[in-house]
This record gives sequence, C-alpha cells and structure tokens, in this order.
Amino acid sequence: MNTLLQDRRTFFHPLSIATHWATLVLLAAVYALIEFKGIFPKGSDAREAMKHWHFVLGLSVFGLVALRLLLRAALPTPPIVPAPPLWQQRLATTMHRVLYVFLIAMPLLGWLTLSAKGRPIPLFGWELPALLAGDRELARRLEDLHEALGTIGYALIGVHAAAALFHHHVMRDNTLVLMLPWAERWARKPASTAER
Repeated sequence: MNTLLQDRRTFFHPLSIATHWATLVLLAAVYALIEFKGIFPKGSDAREAMKHWHFVLGLSVFGLVALRLLLRAALPTPPIVPAPPLWQQRLATTMHRVLYVFLIAMPLLGWLTLSAKGRPIPLFGWELPALLAGDRELARRLEDLHEALGTIGYALIGVHAAAALFHHHVMRDNTLVLMLPWAERWARKPASTAER
C-alpha cells in the first residue's frame, strides 16, 4: 500500500490540520477585535479599524470553512483508537455539524447585516456584493441574531476544546493527537529518538 495513503489514514492530512488551527486563530482574532473595540471612543480611527478587520477576518472564516468542508469530503478521516462507544461517535458527529453550521452562519449573518445597513462588505481590498437591499429594521434584527450566536459560539468552542481534552486525558484515545501539527512527525521518529 502506498505509504502516503497509509499515513493519511493514520493521521489527518496536513492541510486539514492547518485549516483547523487557522480557523481557531481567525476566530480568536475576530472575537478579540469585536470585544476590545470598546476601549476606543466611537468614531475613532482605531475603533473603525478594529470593526473593519472584524468584518474582513470574519468573512475569511467563511472561505476557510468552505475549504475545510472540501478537504473533509475528499480526504479520509483517520480512526479514533481505541474506538469510542457508538453514542460518543454520534454525539461527536452532531457536535461537528453544529460547529460547521455556526462557522457558516456567523460570517453569512455578518455579510447580510452589512448589506442591510447599506455598508460596503470589505475583503482584503475587494468589496463583496450586497446580499440584501438596505433595511434598517432588518439590519438591527440580523445584528442581534449575529451577536446572540456569537455568545453561543463561546460555549461551542469551549465544549469542543473540553471534549478534546476529555478524550486525551480521560478516554486516553488519539482524538487530540490526530489534529496536532507535529503528531505525524513525532510518530515517524524511531522509538529511541522519541524517548529522549
């Protein structure tokens, strides 16, 4: 059997790992930008810059998640060893689906909100088309929904991280290790080198 194919069945593909952690970094930046914009006065250049980058990086999550879904469909998913009970597998599948819905819905709601406000939708020097005609009342409702889902997002990310730690420290399976960038390199080292 081809070694590369075998490795991909044992570990997540490096692109899958990279896009997973890039999503986390982008989310952390998006949340930080919107949470800390309040340290600057309204209308200030710094506050407007933070809002601008919140929009840009938030929309970047949309593109990154699309890539992640393509990779998920195209590349094999390595098995968890030892295999968890069926109820845990079903719960994990449900949680992943909820996370993907969240990661798609949040940028889309942001895009819709900016559209309804009649504002430009910036993306690294380009301007995306408006998805809606201007409507102040709709914009307010979309923004409220975006903020509410953003709050739920903290819980989703926390549960996801806690589940990974639970698998690693309590279940003692390879769930967390499969997604670590250095896991494949570490596993390829000879036993004598890995023990040093």
